[in-house]
Amino acid sequence: MKGLIIALQFLTRLPTPSVPVDAAGFAASMRWFPVAGLAVGGVIAGAFWLGSQIDPWMAALMGLIGWVWVTGALHLDGLSDLADARGAAHRDPERLLAVMADPHVGSFGVVALIVQLIAKLVLLSLLPAVQWPALLLIPAAARIGPLAWTRWLPSLHAGLAERFIGIASLPVLAVWIAGWAVACWFVPALIVAPLLILWWGLWLRQKLDGVSGDCLGAGIELVETGLLIAAVLWAGLA
Repeated sequence: MKGLIIALQFLTRLPTPSVPVDAAGFAASMRWFPVAGLAVGGVIAGAFWLGSQIDPWMAALMGLIGWVWVTGALHLDGLSDLADARGAAHRDPERLLAVMADPHVGSFGVVALIVQLIAKLVLLSLLPAVQWPALLLIPAAARIGPLAWTRWLPSLHAGLAERFIGIASLPVLAVWIAGWAVACWFVPALIVAPLLILWWGLWLRQKLDGVSGDCLGAGIELVETGLLIAAVLWAGLA
């Protein structure tokens, strides 16, 4: 359970007991990321359902606020950093890592944040209230991604992602793949999760030939959005 507490402390702003954390324990906590995703999903689904008692747009707004609050905008920060780095590296590839490490947010990062938040808000407004289970499970499915990406890809530089490289063994991945398969029974839209995870891994290999903490965060954000799109489309077909 210590690994779960560390994962919750890292990925969420939820109150947790204080536990000692060393480098090995922090790295091992990655195996619990999908469970931490369930906690994130619980906050989002709860906020969304409460808002739906008033209006679909209120549901969307409360769901988005809950999403940003419970994660502390951690993955949004990764998305903005990666957008800035890719924008700067368009003309000078050598600047990629330097810009990614810069704590300031540039114009590319701002645009990425705005587009991502608007996309989630609109998609949440289109999601029927009865589809709240999708919001419970989407964050968990998206957080299987980092386990796969850090197993397939090398680290871009010394940092967060480097600690996670190789932590997710095949048995660990098998457990979460089985969990994903069960979740698909309740939320069929999750069936596209492996395709989205594979797409982001292939993009990272082609464009960066590696992974960093920012890449992990950006990937989580983009997979969540892709799964939201799938959930909205599925609700329209159901």
